[in-house]
Amino acid sequence: MVRPSRQREREQDRATEKETGDDEEMQSCPECESANLVSSADGGEIVCEDCGLVIEEENIDRGPEWRAFNHSERQSKSRVGAPTTQTMHDKGLTTQIDWKDKDAYGQSLSSEKRSQMHRLRKWQERIRTKDAGERNLQFALSEIDRMASALGVPRSVREVASVIYRRALNEDLIRGRSIEGVATSCLYAACRQEGIPRSLEEVSDVSRVDQKEIGRTYRYVAQELSLKMEPVDPKQYVPRFASDLNLSEEVQSKANEIIDETAEKGLLSGKSPTGYAAAAIYAASLLCNEKKTQREVADVAQVTEVTIRNRYQEQIEAIGVR
Repeated sequence: MVRPSRQREREQDRATEKETGDDEEMQSCPECESANLVSSADGGEIVCEDCGLVIEEENIDRGPEWRAFNHSERQSKSRVGAPTTQTMHDKGLTTQIDWKDKDAYGQSLSSEKRSQMHRLRKWQERIRTKDAGERNLQFALSEIDRMASALGVPRSVREVASVIYRRALNEDLIRGRSIEGVATSCLYAACRQEGIPRSLEEVSDVSRVDQKEIGRTYRYVAQELSLKMEPVDPKQYVPRFASDLNLSEEVQSKANEIIDETAEKGLLSGKSPTGYAAAAIYAASLLCNEKKTQREVADVAQVTEVTIRNRYQEQIEAIGVR
C-alpha cells in the first residue's frame, strides 16, 4: 500500500517532468523547427522569427497596468523611485527632504514649520555620511561628476569611473594620495575603457591636479586594479577635431585613410594619438583643398605646431606624397 504523501510526491514529479518537456518543445517552432523565437514588444506573444508563426499568446504581462504615451505621463504615473546608481556614495537609496516649504496639498508651511524643516534637512545631510570613508567617497564622486560634466562625457563613463574609484578605495589605494588625483585618474581610465576620446591634457584642464600627478596616479591605479587598457586609436579623435575645425566628411575620411596607411608601416608606435590625429587632419585638409593652418589645428588638438610639423612630414613621406 502506497502512502498518500508519497503518491502526492510522485504526482508532483510527473507534473514537473511534463512542464519541463513542454518548455523544451516550446524552445523550437513546431512549423519549421527553428530555434529563433522572439517575444513581442509588449511580451504578450512568442513568435518564430523565421516563418512568423505565433506560437504562444496571452502570456503574463509583467509590466505596469497603466499606459503612457510620452515621458511626462510616464513620470506622473510611475510609482517607483530612481534606479540605484554608483555615482552617489549611498547608491541613491537614502531619503531626501525636499527644499520646497510646502505640504502634501501644495500649501506653504508656517514659519515655525519652515524652521523645523530647515533643521531636519540639515541633520538629514549630516547623517547621510556616518564615517570618514563615506565622506571621502561623497567628495570624490562629486568631483567625478563635476569633471565629467565639464568634459561632456555620457552617464556610462561616470558610472564606470565611480566603480573604479570604489574598487581603489576598497583596495586602500587612496592612502598617501590626494582624493582629487585618484578621482581624476579614475575618470581618465573610465574614458579609455568606454572608448570616449579624452586626452590627459583635456582631463587635467578640468581637474584641480597637475598633469604629472594624474598620469602617475593613473598608472598606479591601472596596475594595482589590473585594468585592461588598449592603446588609444587616433581615429577616435578625428570626428571631434574635424567638427571643431568645420571640415567636411571628405577630410575626415581622408584623415582616417592616412592614419590607417601610416599605422600599418609602424609610424604610430610611441607617438601621441592626439598629435598623430591632428597631423593627419592637417594633411587631409591640404589634400582636399580645405586648408587649415597648423596653428588652428594645434589649438583644437591642444598640441604644439612642432608636433604637427614632425608628424606631418613623417606621414606624407610614408604615403608617398610630395
